[in-house]
Amino acid sequence: MAFIHAYTLVLGRPPAEADLQRFFRVTPPSVHQMVLTLERSGLIRRQPGIARSIKVLVDPEAVNAGENMHRRPE
Repeated sequence: MAFIHAYTLVLGRPPAEADLQRFFRVTPPSVHQMVLTLERSGLIRRQPGIARSIKVLVDPEAVNAGENMHRRPE
């Protein structure tokens, strides 16, 4: 979600699934399942049939806070 949020801020449009695939270096089915899981969990919303329609539904501050949970202590 942090990637989707940052990509949208920087480029002014949400990423396509192909952008997620390239960034995370995973297969198209893996990205699609990830997007479906985020959508089912209520964390993102998409509009069927509209490309680049992913919208993060959680507060950006919460997205960034989650990012810090995975960092190693220095």
